[in-house]
Amino acid sequence: MVSNTQSGVRGAQRRGARRRVAAALFAGALATTGLLVVTGGGAQGGPDPQPVPRADCGKGARPETDIQGRVPTSDYTSGRVDRGYRCNTRPVARHGESGGFKVLRYKDAKGQTCAFYDSTLLFPRDVLYNAGSGLGVVVLAMDNPRKPRQTATLTTPAMLSPHESLLLNKKRGLLAATLGTAATYPGVLDIYDIRTDCRHPRLFSSTPSGLLGHESGWAPDGRTFWTASTTGSLVAVDVMNPRAPKPVMVQPGVQYHGLRFSADGDTMYATNIGSPDLGGLDLAKNTGLDILDVSKVHDRVIGAMPTVLSKLTWPEASIPQSAEPFTQKGHDYVLEMDEYADVFSVKGFTDMGNAPVGAGRIINVDNPRKPFVVSRLRLEVHQPEVHGGEQATDPGASSPAQGYAGHYCSVPKRNNPRIAGCSMIVSGLRLFDISNVRKPREVAYFNKPVRPGSKPSIPNAEGAYAMSAPAWDRKRGSVWYTDANSGFYNIKLTNGVARLLRNK
Repeated sequence: MVSNTQSGVRGAQRRGARRRVAAALFAGALATTGLLVVTGGGAQGGPDPQPVPRADCGKGARPETDIQGRVPTSDYTSGRVDRGYRCNTRPVARHGESGGFKVLRYKDAKGQTCAFYDSTLLFPRDVLYNAGSGLGVVVLAMDNPRKPRQTATLTTPAMLSPHESLLLNKKRGLLAATLGTAATYPGVLDIYDIRTDCRHPRLFSSTPSGLLGHESGWAPDGRTFWTASTTGSLVAVDVMNPRAPKPVMVQPGVQYHGLRFSADGDTMYATNIGSPDLGGLDLAKNTGLDILDVSKVHDRVIGAMPTVLSKLTWPEASIPQSAEPFTQKGHDYVLEMDEYADVFSVKGFTDMGNAPVGAGRIINVDNPRKPFVVSRLRLEVHQPEVHGGEQATDPGASSPAQGYAGHYCSVPKRNNPRIAGCSMIVSGLRLFDISNVRKPREVAYFNKPVRPGSKPSIPNAEGAYAMSAPAWDRKRGSVWYTDANSGFYNIKLTNGVARLLRNK
């Protein structure tokens, strides 16, 4: 079945070649006129990048039955979906029935290991969905990773609805989030001490210092917490005294999403969601990655504002989510993931199934003024030849807030990581070997969809809903993530894949 489907995909690719060439020529014409900035390259560059090679599944696999990343309707009908899908992975533990956008791992001063995860996707929608388990950020004792034990639930304002802002700073042992939702909420900033006892975080402050909330970023030294609202504001908050945070910089009129930083804290990698062009020329949305000098803000120079060093776009962009920095063999990169499909494009408005899927990419940022795309992280299910076809009717695939697309990625360490993990919504958790940044390849996956109607209290609870940035247990060769439809998972990497977590 797989080989027949692959053959069909290749046939569709050949049939679409003429259309893609025309699209490339059109994009090139725009670039030469200055209407479109396109910087890309590498083995998978160009306007129609290809999926990474499939994982070679070893012992114990329950492989996908269709193209890479797809869970077809026929698997729900036959009951195959109930067994789940796994390749070079094995579930170790599960907790709860819901999940959100982040999973974080921390070891405190006592040597205790904890997991933190937000339990909601969208407030107040999830008030009813989580009626049984409760709202808030869940704290798990993970010293016995086979038996996660919930020790606390954080329910201060920001923790009830952190949206995508929940982050921790390991250097100072601080956990923080701003009150947010899909558009924005008043950015109440909550800061907790987790260094002393991660199992029972202690609230330092809950203040309106974030102004507006949605996404966020921590400066590496832990002295500045940044908040971003997609309605158009960027705020730097001085948290040197976490009991009395105060805004030190407010910039209106920018549509930034995730905010990540160079190791020295001087450079910010800000994903830019752009502004929807309802006039039809959605290629000119200014969507992509902005690289900014924020050194003066971090140095508390009075009146300092971020300085844009460069802007990078890519032809297949959807909604840039975050860009995680890492180094590889002496070079600086960011691993960027676009969330969802491009619902703001002309195709997105008229035919969600054919909306472009941005997925992921590795970007070289050695020279912050001249970044360039090195390679892409895509699955077969993301490709334009099939994205709007039969698979658009699969459970969960037709929703613009779900679907076959990406959401968050992470790496297990900043220096020379060899593996990356990405939550790709209906396709579940996907693991990639990034040892060769120019030729990433999939090495493992885990996906546990739910049947439509299996959770009658939750409308549209069907398929997988993997949205979270994964966390890593390098010592045990495991990765933690959440699925909004089924909870927190501790997943063991098997068949030699765990070696990618070890130091060379």
